[in-house]
Amino acid sequence: MDASKLLEFLHKEQGELKATLQEAEQLLVQQNQQQQQQQLIHSQELKIDDFFQLLCNGSLNAALYTAVHQDMTQPVSQYYIYTGHNSYLTGNQLNSDCSVVPIIDALRRGVRVIELDLWPTTDKENIEVLHGKTLTDPVDFEKCIVAIKENAFSASEYPVVITLEDHLTTKLQGKAAEIIERVLANLLFCPSAHALEDLEEFPAPETLKGQILISTKPPKEDEDGEKTQAKVKHHILSAEVAKLHMGKKVKMEWGSSSVPEEKHEHVAHDIAGAAASVGENQAADKPLHPKYAGIISIPAGKMSGSSFKEVLVVGKTVKRISLSEPQLEKVVEESPELLVKFTQRNIVRVYPSGMRVDSSNYSPILGWTHGAQMVALNMQGYGKHLWLLHGFFKANGGCGYVKKPDFLLEMGKDGEVFDPLKPRPVKTILKVKLLTCLGWKERSSKHHPLPDFYIRMGIAGVPADSIMKKTKVVEDSWTPTWDTEFEFPLTVPELALIRIEVQEEKYMKDDFEGQSCLPISELKSGYRCVQLLDKKGFTLAGVRMLLHFQLNTTTSL
Repeated sequence: MDASKLLEFLHKEQGELKATLQEAEQLLVQQNQQQQQQQLIHSQELKIDDFFQLLCNGSLNAALYTAVHQDMTQPVSQYYIYTGHNSYLTGNQLNSDCSVVPIIDALRRGVRVIELDLWPTTDKENIEVLHGKTLTDPVDFEKCIVAIKENAFSASEYPVVITLEDHLTTKLQGKAAEIIERVLANLLFCPSAHALEDLEEFPAPETLKGQILISTKPPKEDEDGEKTQAKVKHHILSAEVAKLHMGKKVKMEWGSSSVPEEKHEHVAHDIAGAAASVGENQAADKPLHPKYAGIISIPAGKMSGSSFKEVLVVGKTVKRISLSEPQLEKVVEESPELLVKFTQRNIVRVYPSGMRVDSSNYSPILGWTHGAQMVALNMQGYGKHLWLLHGFFKANGGCGYVKKPDFLLEMGKDGEVFDPLKPRPVKTILKVKLLTCLGWKERSSKHHPLPDFYIRMGIAGVPADSIMKKTKVVEDSWTPTWDTEFEFPLTVPELALIRIEVQEEKYMKDDFEGQSCLPISELKSGYRCVQLLDKKGFTLAGVRMLLHFQLNTTTSL
């Protein structure tokens, strides 16, 4: 196959109608160079084996677009943002270590929102980051800020937001501001106080490139609700600490963690003795330190006992509010239209339920389909919900910002907004043909028996689109071939992801082997290579699938 025939293939089979002969020539040379161990061999044609290797090349024939291509000049509130929860924790919410390592890992993956919980040290002179009133070992606050500065733009040039849960005295607020200003220097975005008070819309990601923003709640706001929420959280954590004190281990998705007995006794006694005051925001009854107030660029608040109708009010100025996982479910049940309208100009951050002490996660789909921009998940775990988050933010070149669909930013003539439960016609039909899977034998041990692979494939999106399907089992093969086609009718393809899981059939319990999640709005048509990932979302080197995607538009909303 020479360059002209390769161009014909790109046009007819791959749907790349804008591809040029020069691009086909370059693709041909790149493939031949890779096949020849990077030797500079400028061959002008592909042999059949080389052509097959080109199809299975994850870098030259990827299933997704790799460049930022969406409009990045709109207010930040019009984008979904890649968001982490308790970004400093290495494991569960109770007794794992706090460290800069998960912060660095998240930023290098492309996460744009990092959360830090700030507490005074024992001597009240310095600031540490930890999950308050638990057995988690703290990490120095300044080390966290340094880690953020050094890694903020390693994966994306678009802005990083640091959300601060502040439990500091007014004096320590000033110290926190000094550290942030000194370490971040010109990377810190600081609007004037006047501009913040009159902020009618958020700035755009494009104008904030290379900038780090601070978002936190002014401590005087919602004092009573904050105390109530903290006490509820305290009772949950106290019960878990009691279990630890009794010698039981906290069950986690990745194993168990043991804590010295003397530490159980100390913390259990400390928490029990402080039951009346645990978790109260130490700055709640104090004025905000002026230097600290000056670094806040996204003012924030929580529901804190107020009714949804009181909080989800679209005013003249914009803000960010936080909803817990249960609060999101409640507002979606009671007043979903309020949430969608609020998120058209304001920012909503959703965080996991306090009951998820094992750092498990919830589905981000509910928040996304109601316009929530910052759906925060625990990055240190694994599972299908985290896979969806990672997959969703492969869109738009993996920059960490994905433009919300227009229908979530619009209102009808009678004020109606998007309702994910509303019946609507099929807009797109996605056809996926599963061809083969490669790379397993190279990763296996010498004595591993021939595997029996099958694929689970489906859609995650609005309820009408969500479904999972399963292929037949291909027995005794390292390179299984299915030649199976699945068809998925989609009513809201803009918010849908395709989920792929590879399983190995076993007598007692099937083994998970690999997975991938891809945003359907970004899929390229034709024969495409899909790189498989492990449980934690890291690349399984050399393991990939060859699939054929076909997207047919049927109607428009």
